[in-house]
Amino acid sequence: MSIQKLVTSGVRSLQPYQPGKPVEELERELGISGIIKLASNENPRGASPCVTEAVAHALRDLARYPDGSGYSLKSKLGSRLGVRPEHITLGNGSNDVLEIIARCFISSGDGVVISEHAFAVYYLASRAAGANIVFTPADRYGHDLSEMRKAISASTRLIFIANPNNPTGTHLKHRELHAFLKDLPEEVIAVLDEAYVEYTDGMDHPDGIALLNEFPNLIVTRTFSKAYGIAALRVGYAAASEEITEILNRVRQPFNVNSLALIAAEAALEDQHFVADSVRENKEQLTRLADACAELGLQTIPSAANFICVEVGPAAAAIYEAMLRLGVIVRPVANYGLPNHLRITVGTPQENDRLIDALRTAIDEPAPSHRE
Repeated sequence: MSIQKLVTSGVRSLQPYQPGKPVEELERELGISGIIKLASNENPRGASPCVTEAVAHALRDLARYPDGSGYSLKSKLGSRLGVRPEHITLGNGSNDVLEIIARCFISSGDGVVISEHAFAVYYLASRAAGANIVFTPADRYGHDLSEMRKAISASTRLIFIANPNNPTGTHLKHRELHAFLKDLPEEVIAVLDEAYVEYTDGMDHPDGIALLNEFPNLIVTRTFSKAYGIAALRVGYAAASEEITEILNRVRQPFNVNSLALIAAEAALEDQHFVADSVRENKEQLTRLADACAELGLQTIPSAANFICVEVGPAAAAIYEAMLRLGVIVRPVANYGLPNHLRITVGTPQENDRLIDALRTAIDEPAPSHRE
């Protein structure tokens, strides 16, 4: 008997999520060193020194289970966001929270609306739960809210909106998002993924947390993996009404966020100067990368995040391979419907020096691609 026959229908058709290539894997494959990774949108400045110090002090308690409720972190996070701890659900990264949401609100055959070029986990979590998924066409690589509203039917239970969007970097402004939520049927839950929200400082960008009081069918997800620089420890969260939060916590595992992650996130919240400096440097370097791409004759998608999506043409796969051989890891995004693009994380000034040189070389002499 084939084990495949025992797999649930939602899981049977899925392929595993493919993260950015690890440095260690490329070292093994090519036998090279000095590799820089600009594929996974991490903070190139690392974590705040406050975080590393707090984690070091916590190592003596590794034999103890973490606080399953995350009381201390939720209290500090709630104070910063202006919400009560009862409105916060913690997750092992925001991906974990997205999975929990899907498990709580999707039954087999329920509808889910997702935009073209949106984060792959929305599809994976929803399809695994048995959802019927409707993909709506993008508008200039970003969410077309009018098309998403048209796609809502009587069976729709969830709609996912990334703002800014990964992998394109596009973002929705306050007025258009507010109008969309105001017109959303109350039986449809909107999941607003704000993983990159810290990078939108100074832009006409909606604050999802501020919208929660007005829209009880809204869930906002955020993460400590990007601007806060602690991707390795996996801490994310959702903010929502107390009723929704109580439902999410029925499914959330009691120790889904480990002790070091809880302590690191608390320390990260205390060092907002580090976050502000990271955002400032990101803006400077993002402009630099966009200008460098323009000088190379490449089109870029205007980005509100810590990465840039670059159109390099039909040779994108070969250019990606050539850059690997130069010790620079970026991210191909053909699986997002963008076969001619590469997504590039904004690095440090020194990393960006190498990135620009490698991109120039790879465009001139792309290596033959051995990948499908």
